[in-house]
Amino acid sequence: MKEKDNTVQEITETNQHPSHQEDIVKLIKGPLTPKMKQQNLLSYHEKDISDALSLLSVDDRKHLYTLLDAEWIAEILEYSDDSTIYLNEIPIQKRMAVLSHFETVEMLDYIREMDKDSRDIILDLLDSEKKREFLLLNSFNEDEIGSKMTSNYVVIDFGISVKEAMSSLIRQANDNDNISTIYVLDKNQIFLGAIDLKDLIIAREGTDLEKIITTSYPYVYATEQIDDCLSRIKDYSEDSIPVLDNENKLIGVLTSQTIMELVDDEMSEDYAKFAGLSSEEDLNEPLRKSIMKRLPWLMVLLVLGMFVSSIVGVFEKVVAQLPLIIAFQSLILDMAGNVGTQSLAVTIRVLIDENIGKKQKFFLVCKETRIGLVNGMILGILSFVMVGFYLVLLKNQTMNMAFSISACTGIALVVSMVLSSMSGTLIPLMFIKMKIDPAVASGPLITTINDLVAVITYYCLVWVLIIGVI
Repeated sequence: MKEKDNTVQEITETNQHPSHQEDIVKLIKGPLTPKMKQQNLLSYHEKDISDALSLLSVDDRKHLYTLLDAEWIAEILEYSDDSTIYLNEIPIQKRMAVLSHFETVEMLDYIREMDKDSRDIILDLLDSEKKREFLLLNSFNEDEIGSKMTSNYVVIDFGISVKEAMSSLIRQANDNDNISTIYVLDKNQIFLGAIDLKDLIIAREGTDLEKIITTSYPYVYATEQIDDCLSRIKDYSEDSIPVLDNENKLIGVLTSQTIMELVDDEMSEDYAKFAGLSSEEDLNEPLRKSIMKRLPWLMVLLVLGMFVSSIVGVFEKVVAQLPLIIAFQSLILDMAGNVGTQSLAVTIRVLIDENIGKKQKFFLVCKETRIGLVNGMILGILSFVMVGFYLVLLKNQTMNMAFSISACTGIALVVSMVLSSMSGTLIPLMFIKMKIDPAVASGPLITTINDLVAVITYYCLVWVLIIGVI
């Protein structure tokens, strides 16, 4: 029984997805012969070897490059975010061999970072087919979807038999491993539709090929902006999406992996803007560059903050007569900021759907306003009771004064939460109307505007209800 328990424990420990990076590092630094190291590395996935690269010194990585062939290195670097750094450590001749096994779009990202002289040398060393693909991708701007496509796909001609289609597929599969979807073109290379590999395999030899072609297959144009077409294609569960030129000719495809990476980049960019940054920061980014990303927004917010402070200065006499009210200012400002940021996040998420109409936008504003009103009334009543008893029991205020202040706090909370919900919704809608990215209406901006609304509401109520009346 004890032996059985030990066996179960060993199996459980084995199934806990162990990390192999340290084992790989020990293997590379170890005393084994190059041949033995190479054979042992075959038992590890390329992703694990890629993760181990950062744990190795430059000399150890250079030793690793001598153990592996160019295709193997290319497969490893595909999993790395620092592939440019590692490529530059490889001698130029082997580097070119590694690059030849890269997808053209990945090679494009690497070559674009080079200076002109180095770029020209690399291009001269490329074979004619790779060079043609590179120049095609490089003809598109970085924000156009055509710059992210690949030539790794299979096509067949319209009108051929199922047997001929299978033969064509087998021939092309030697050079293209993206074969789960086969694209159909007419004699002028115009895109007609797509065939699922499974449908082609199970089709009888006499079946008309036209019957298994999906003519409503999604596609994009190469000159479309990445942000514009992502919202349209990211929900399709296809392995690849065809990319057409302006004449509807197929010139490339987007793989599902590329689409996932683009969506991830878009989310990271929106998150950065939401945080008040001009773009996403990298851990290894130079200090000066990080400062320049943050400083412009901070300067704008400083000016807005000074404006809010000047508004508080207008109510200096109110504060002088009743200093106690300052204690509850932060309560109202924080709640207003939180509500505004929530509405902003919901609005930006809804606006990802470019097909949303005016009716839906109006409904969104009304819904967020109602939510702000209901939440504001609940929290306003709670703050009225809690602040009132706090002032009576702990600050020795009279019931009349205590609940007058708590009434101002509660009413200000309701008003500021309603207005914050509206501003968090209306500002990004206004930015959309002005053709400005709604993510620019970021949390810090909304919070500052809501601070202004909350301060004016709170101090005006104190001025009118307490100082002016009581």
